Amino acid sequence: MAPMSNSNPRRKRATLNPDHTRRTHVPAPADHEIEQRLTELVKPAVLAEMAYYRTLGLRNRILNLPVMVAVVLTLIWRRVPGVCTLTRMLGRERLLWAQPTKVSQPSLSDRFLEFPAELFERILYRVLAQLPERASERTRPHPTLLRAIPTHFAASYALDGSTLEALFRKLQALREAPDAPFGRSHRGGGRAVYPSARQALLGR
Repeated sequence: MAPMSNSNPRRKRATLNPDHTRRTHVPAPADHEIEQRLTELVKPAVLAEMAYYRTLGLRNRILNLPVMVAVVLTLIWRRVPGVCTLTRMLGRERLLWAQPTKVSQPSLSDRFLEFPAELFERILYRVLAQLPERASERTRPHPTLLRAIPTHFAASYALDGSTLEALFRKLQALREAPDAPFGRSHRGGGRAVYPSARQALLGR
């Protein structure tokens, strides 16, 4: 019997696109160094937004702002395959600064859909605002590649274009939404991109 042809262009595109490759059913293992750095960078920004969180009329319930930010960051950086797995992880292990918390999968899914995206945006801008000062205080030498960036580019960023598509695949309600976002990031001129998000986060 002749082997199956791999000439189908649609199949080839799906294979080459990392967002469409076969998904793992096991989350990535925890990395203490990354967790420590994420906590150091993000947790103060989360706590600074608690007053605004309360002005929105959101209750200090189990899935509050600190827990939801920790859950979303874990979902992304550890590549958790779905909300069911994420619910089990939240119930049995510490996720960044969030203590183990027992919730149902429907409760977590509903919370994802109703939680204001504006809060994540405000936290992001708080984190970004402190990065230039932190970079200027760093004494550890940069790798050769990163030392060459300022001579050619005005700024450098680490991007992960799969994040929105990962959420899109995990939540049925997002897949059915008429304005569901695509997961591709667009990079403008005059900016460099770190070879990996881990290198950018840990400054390596």
